[in-house]
Amino acid sequence: MATDASPKYRTPDFHPEISVNPSKTKETTIHDGLEFWQFMISGSIAGSVEHMAMYPVDTLKTRMQVIGASRPLHPAGVRQAFSSVLKLEGPAGFYRGIAAMGLGAGPAHAVYFSVYELCKEFFSGGVPNNSMAHAVSGVFSTVASDAVITPMDMVKQRLQLKSSPYKGVADCVKRVLVEEGIGAFYASYRTTVIMNAPFQAVHFATYEAVKRALMEFDPNSGSDESLVVHATAGAAAGALAATLTTPLDVVKTQLQCQVRTVSNVNFCQF
Repeated sequence: MATDASPKYRTPDFHPEISVNPSKTKETTIHDGLEFWQFMISGSIAGSVEHMAMYPVDTLKTRMQVIGASRPLHPAGVRQAFSSVLKLEGPAGFYRGIAAMGLGAGPAHAVYFSVYELCKEFFSGGVPNNSMAHAVSGVFSTVASDAVITPMDMVKQRLQLKSSPYKGVADCVKRVLVEEGIGAFYASYRTTVIMNAPFQAVHFATYEAVKRALMEFDPNSGSDESLVVHATAGAAAGALAATLTTPLDVVKTQLQCQVRTVSNVNFCQF
C-alpha cells in the first residue's frame, strides 16, 4: 500500500514553471476551452466562411446602395437587382470580386480576435464578465481590423458593380494605386470605424439581452449553449445592428465606389 500512496504526495513537482515563469502561463491561457492561437484561427475561419456564404447578398446590397444614390427617385429593389445581375451576367455576377474578400476577411478577423483578447485581458483587470472591458476591447479590435480589411473591401465593391473597368483584384489594386493614390484605399476608413463601433456595441448588447430573455423563457434548458438560443439571439442582434447602421454603410459604399476620372463616369451605373 505504501508504494501505491507515494505518488499522491509528489504534486509539488508538477508544473513548477507556474510559480517561476509567469510568461509561460500567458502562453497557455485558455479562452472558451481553446488556446489563444486556436481561438484566433477559429475566428478567422468563421469570419471568412461567413463573408463567402453571404457574398451574393452583399453584391446585391452594394448595387442597390449605389443605384439608390445615383437615382433617388427610382431606387432599385431586391428583385430588380437580382434579376438584373442574373439576366445580364449570370450566376457568376454574384461572385465577382470574391477573391478580394477572401484575401481581406481572414487576416482582418485574425487581427480582430487577437486584439480583442489582448485588450480584454488588459482592461478586465482579472474581473470576469466585465462589460465595460468587453466594450472597450471591441472598439480597439474594430479599429485595428478595419485598417486591414478596408482596402480589400474597396476593391471588392468596385469589382461588384456593373460595367466595372477592372479585370480582377490585381488590376484594380494596380490602377487605383497609379490613378488615385494609396489614399483611395482608405477613403472610407473613418466612416467604416464610425459605423462598425456602434454596430458591435448594439450587436453584443442585443445578443446578450436576447439570450438572457430566451433562457428565462425556457428555464428548463439549463444552459445558454443551445444552438437555437445562439442562432436566434445572433439573428436578432445582427438585424437590429444592421438596421441602425445602414445609413453609414451607404456612405461607406459611396466613398469606396467614387471615381475621380471622367472616363469612368459610367462606372456606378446599375
